[in-house]
Amino acid sequence: MTNIDREKLKIVFMHVLLILGAISMVIPFIWMFVTSVKPSTEILSWPPSFIPKSPTLDSYRTVLREANFLRYFLNTLFISTISTLSILFTSSLSGFIFAKYRFLGRNIIFLILLSTAMIPIECYMVSLYILINKFGWINTYQGVVAPILVMSFGIFLIRQNIIMSIPDELLYAARIDGCSEWRIYTNIILPLTRPALGALAIFSYMNAWAFFIWPLIVINDRNLYTMELGLTMFQKRFTVDYGLICAGSTIAVLPILIIFLILRRNIIEGITLTGLKE
Repeated sequence: MTNIDREKLKIVFMHVLLILGAISMVIPFIWMFVTSVKPSTEILSWPPSFIPKSPTLDSYRTVLREANFLRYFLNTLFISTISTLSILFTSSLSGFIFAKYRFLGRNIIFLILLSTAMIPIECYMVSLYILINKFGWINTYQGVVAPILVMSFGIFLIRQNIIMSIPDELLYAARIDGCSEWRIYTNIILPLTRPALGALAIFSYMNAWAFFIWPLIVINDRNLYTMELGLTMFQKRFTVDYGLICAGSTIAVLPILIIFLILRRNIIEGITLTGLKE
């Protein structure tokens, strides 16, 4: 077997592995959707059937009508959007500062900031709740979104992207032409980091959309429930309504799937550019 044949065989083998991995990831979502359109008698039947015999949209009607799921959807959409916009602004501005400015303690401050990414919210949840309670933000949108307004990983991602893809000479030329620092940020940094910002938007939006433990603690009013909290209403003490849970989960996944399909190239390009050498 020649070297060319071996390379072709490796490529085929890698493609087969990737296809199998993709199928294994997609099957749970397909099963969730199929279960959401099954009547209750088919969901718990044995042996289970993949294709529904009598498909119905009753679960979706119940979720949207009786469970006030549309309100939960809008609450999650609002919280996720505010969180994403804040993270994009703070990450791009902080990443620009840490990448292109020289000041005392820059590396130490950045390392401290980066180390916070290793601390889960469960470690400081009690102290954060006490702080939010003193502000009077219990059962408010600002109380829910406060912990996810800044992302240390986002600052790291944008910083690396700026260091690797934007040379200092470009900024020097802009300053010579009379550009202010804010104009450099808006007219040079933001357009050139658009792929990385697109990838970060996906990460931050998914993180905010799936946020569960903190809203569970800080929200008692059902009118402020998010999608994740709303799904728990279908899990009772002794029974679980799988049809309603799958219908609600399908509705919850759709926005993330749409955003991913729109910005998928930005994710690949943003991650790739972050790893390039100057």
